[in-house]
Amino acid sequence: MSLPLYARSRALPMTVAVLAAAWPTTAWLADWIVAHSDLGPRARLPLVVLAPVLASAAIGASLYTHSEELDRTAVRPWWPRRACQLLLLTAVAAGLLAAAVPGDPELYGAPAMVRNLLGAVGVTALAATFIGARLSWLPMLVHTSAVYLGAQTGPEDPGPVWAWSVQPGPQPAAWWTTAVLFAAGTCLYALRGARPEGPGSRR
Repeated sequence: MSLPLYARSRALPMTVAVLAAAWPTTAWLADWIVAHSDLGPRARLPLVVLAPVLASAAIGASLYTHSEELDRTAVRPWWPRRACQLLLLTAVAAGLLAAAVPGDPELYGAPAMVRNLLGAVGVTALAATFIGARLSWLPMLVHTSAVYLGAQTGPEDPGPVWAWSVQPGPQPAAWWTTAVLFAAGTCLYALRGARPEGPGSRR
């Protein structure tokens, strides 16, 4: 399969367009939130949590294939293409979102944004493998909602491993957690691909 055909079959142009639009939107929201809050850079926490979830959802949508039967007839193995697709889209999203929240690396700036994106993409890739690409956004959204609400209403901050998305940028345990999630998601998706969907689908 040629690269243009592969890109169209995975809706990669639309995914890249969505990720490109995320940069100015996120940058504007980051400036607006800080300017209208007394919390300073910490006010960007909702944005640092939510923007990676939305970006990972866009990436997850590109993991769906419309040509499952055709893919199985390919002569070359699919895992290098899947891995490159996921890694390149993640790199693009990480660069754009990090540029949208510069400065304040000790709080909720570019490091926290990149870390959360890696974790979100990892969870999304794992979900695509097990439940399909069309619903791959759901587990990350549920987890993020639970963690964020818990961090806002709980008596103390939740632990960095479970609640990695709400931790400050340099938190080591949160970074290790997201690194494991991203590596696991990337490897599993590259090897197995997204779970087939539809009544006639099968592994």
